[in-house]
Amino acid sequence: MKTEFILTAAQAVNDAILAHEPEIESLDREIGDGDHFVNMKRGCATILGMHDELAPLSADATLQKIGMKLLSTIGGASGPLIASFFMAMAKAEKEQQADALPQIAAAFAAGVEAIKMRGKADVGEKTMLDVLIPVARKFTEMANAGAAPAEVFAALKETAEQGMLSTRDMIATKGRAAFLGERAIGHIDPGAKTSQVIIHTICDLASSRP
Repeated sequence: MKTEFILTAAQAVNDAILAHEPEIESLDREIGDGDHFVNMKRGCATILGMHDELAPLSADATLQKIGMKLLSTIGGASGPLIASFFMAMAKAEKEQQADALPQIAAAFAAGVEAIKMRGKADVGEKTMLDVLIPVARKFTEMANAGAAPAEVFAALKETAEQGMLSTRDMIATKGRAAFLGERAIGHIDPGAKTSQVIIHTICDLASSRP
């Protein structure tokens, strides 16, 4: 993992989130707290604002600094969750020097596990984890099997899409949507949609690089 890629990905994700603003905001108005997009936009802007500070750093130091900054920047429940993701990835990167796909997959899985533990949530509860956990599992499985990068990224995009769509028919058990009970059925979770957009963006970026 390289700091240059992390910073390039941050810009690409910011652009993608802004491009999907109407859809994400609409989903959040339907079943969320109404501040999901604002928090994501603030988080992206924060990372972009750290560019000059982060550029000279190692990947693990970059991820750690991002995590610490987001912890104090993003409001609501999102801040600690996303911060935990980056800090867990930083720890894995420092231990493994994740340059090959299996190590990068392991670092990503560690970040997802940190969200799972912090949020006390799992697959099937209508959250971002309905995208992130299946993607982490698929990434680990294919990377460890030695699949070609193009095949891995294509599979991760498909897995993210399926995970996002699966939330439409779920009853939420976490967050504000949990209070809606069966009324949340028929609506895609905004966090799952945002996660799908991010996964697609990073996979497309990684696929385009030599």
